[in-house]
Amino acid sequence: MNELKEHTIHNASRVRQYILSFLKWTLIALVTGAVGGALGAAFRWAINLVTDVRLTNPWLHYLLPVGGLIIAFLYRVTKLSGHADTNLIINSVREEGRVPLLLAPVIFLSTVITHLFGGSAGREGAALQLGGCIGSAIGRAVRLNEKDMHLSVMCGMSGLFSALFGTPLTATVFAMEVISVGVFYYSAFLPCIVSALAAFSITNLFGLEPTAFEVTAYPELSILSILGVAGLGLAAALVSILFCVALEQTHHFAAEYFNNEYLRTAVGGAIIVGLTMILGIRYNGIGGDVIAQAITDGKALPYDFILKMLFTVITIGFGYKGGEIIPTFFIGATMGATLAPLLGLPASFGAAVGVVALFCAVVNCPIASIILSIELFGSRGLIFFAVSLCVSYMLSGYYSLYSGQKIMYSKRRARYINRNAK
Repeated sequence: MNELKEHTIHNASRVRQYILSFLKWTLIALVTGAVGGALGAAFRWAINLVTDVRLTNPWLHYLLPVGGLIIAFLYRVTKLSGHADTNLIINSVREEGRVPLLLAPVIFLSTVITHLFGGSAGREGAALQLGGCIGSAIGRAVRLNEKDMHLSVMCGMSGLFSALFGTPLTATVFAMEVISVGVFYYSAFLPCIVSALAAFSITNLFGLEPTAFEVTAYPELSILSILGVAGLGLAAALVSILFCVALEQTHHFAAEYFNNEYLRTAVGGAIIVGLTMILGIRYNGIGGDVIAQAITDGKALPYDFILKMLFTVITIGFGYKGGEIIPTFFIGATMGATLAPLLGLPASFGAAVGVVALFCAVVNCPIASIILSIELFGSRGLIFFAVSLCVSYMLSGYYSLYSGQKIMYSKRRARYINRNAK
């Protein structure tokens, strides 16, 4: 009887612990997602506003070097120069590190400034950093221990990603998958999805539409079409390596030859201004209209993806803030629309495949990429997207947009390698 009583008490205690943990993380995630959704809505509104202002006043493009000086000043005066980026957020999930709350307003303002003056950047870099700051701040406010703080940071990342892209499931899995390739943080599943859904709901209340596209033509399932999407996956892998290496080398070059942060951003801005005078404003800012045209109409210039890569590499490499994912969508969509007809595929469909295949290659997140394909384009072409992702994931090697990312297991065999991404 005593043993039965002790066993019953033990089981009741375990059930109680699970219930309390469930309630704790649900509440924390709801708060994090609500705050992240409100901040994400404000951030999207600000980016849309300054983009409209820039397009209405094209002369603002020529002031990009001035914007660079302001960004350098913000990071210098707040003492965030040199280490405050997305890698800081990724590393904080694995290590005993704190995310400075001051990073949130600085990355917000810096990204808005980049877009106001026509820098070629996205917004997800700011999303992950803002989300990490929110998660870290809320975790400290409720006095979470160090291990739980890691989950709180991931919770914030998923919330902001969901708020900015309107893809809550992708945001959930991306936050769990991007930290350590080959290892899922399943304990973060509940807080991440609750946070992502809460943030998504908040942005809907503000009338912000989720990101989605309509693919106008799909190929028939055949050996030739499978080989065609595999070819797009190979192209995405090669472009991803070029993109990641170019970003890293440009950053090192700018830091070595322009050690002063003010000079560095001014020079980078001047280069972008010169390119804009020659090529026009097609490659400045996010380029959402070009992405949409490539996917819905299958139209892109054959050199679009190369020039967008050039603009983005210089913008990010010389110290402007934003992110690389939206430029990756631009590069992938225009590359796919250009190459698809050569592979016997519809250009619109090729653009969609290019988006998710290149996204997968640069972030090493195949599961999140499969979900992204469904949330952006629907499930009709799922088998094609999966084939392209398999190819781009494996053949892109260990390159990544985020050097703080850990590759835990080999892409070629079932072997534990635990190495940093390139």
